[in-house]
Amino acid sequence: MLRIYIFVIAVGLVSQAKSQGLDQLLKKVAGKDSSTAAKVEGIFKNISTVKKDSLTNTDIVSGLKEALSVGTQRSVQQLSALDGFFKNAAIKILMPPEAQKVEQTLRRIGLNKEVDDAILSMNRAAEDAAKSAAPIFINAIKGMSIKDAVGILKGGDSAATKYLRSKTSTSLNQAFQPIVKESLGKVDATKYWNTVTTAYNKIPFVKRVNTDLTGYVTDKALSGIFYQVALEEQKIRKDPVARTTDILKKVFGK
Repeated sequence: MLRIYIFVIAVGLVSQAKSQGLDQLLKKVAGKDSSTAAKVEGIFKNISTVKKDSLTNTDIVSGLKEALSVGTQRSVQQLSALDGFFKNAAIKILMPPEAQKVEQTLRRIGLNKEVDDAILSMNRAAEDAAKSAAPIFINAIKGMSIKDAVGILKGGDSAATKYLRSKTSTSLNQAFQPIVKESLGKVDATKYWNTVTTAYNKIPFVKRVNTDLTGYVTDKALSGIFYQVALEEQKIRKDPVARTTDILKKVFGK
């Protein structure tokens, strides 16, 4: 009988909670039975928790897709700008590992400008190619499943980026290669690279260098983009200011 009495009181007071404070309502109940008041308070807390924590599968999927969309768009915008790669120490494209000896040798014989031009042109190619990355990412994001989204939401700070990379690396590489190749030609990277390697290969007794420049810059460009996407994802997860849409606030503002 007491349980029924408690339930009736709780239901009756829920409608009043909008206009009166919970403390005032509990005082009214406490005047009759303090144990009843405590149980009613628990009911109100449970109602509040359910309302706050109720995230549907649709919310989760939409939120994760939005996070990746926002993260990739911000990253592409930043990296496709002038010096987006070149002046970012974390992702700046340097000479390939097998060509570092080339750089050292050529700088010793006074060909600093040629080496600097080659490095700058590779970064310019990556910046130019980055402009075309956004739609490729967005198409990949559309295929995210509910299971994928739940796993990402419970994952680490870069779980969404890792998911995106695992699902798109092969197709992105194939799609990105011709863009990078065209960009390398547009900024004369191939010419500068050929100048550097030709000069080096003419030195007696050195091991000839024949690096796949397009493949190398493609790989470094994609690595740089994913690095930046991961940073954007961390911001959305940790910084309320970075949650610029309602769905991001709902899913990540827990």
